[in-house]
Amino acid sequence: MSSSMINPSIVDLMEKVDNRYALIVITSKRARQIIDGKEPLVDMDSTKPVTLAINEINEGKISYKTLKEGIK
Repeated sequence: MSSSMINPSIVDLMEKVDNRYALIVITSKRARQIIDGKEPLVDMDSTKPVTLAINEINEGKISYKTLKEGIK
C-alpha cells in the first residue's frame, strides 16, 4: 500500500455517514467552523482543518441531521 493513503479510510468514514455527498458536506462545514475559530473536538498533532474534521467524524464527535424533504 502507498504511504499516501488517507487515514481513516473512506470505507471507515462511510460507516459513519449516509453517503459520500453527506461526507463531503459535513467535512467541509466542520472544517470551515475550525477555520473560523471553533475548537477541534479531537486531540491531534495536525493543524489542518480538513484532517481534524475527518478525524472528528471518524471518532463520532460530529452529529448531523438529514432533511427528508425534497426541493419543491
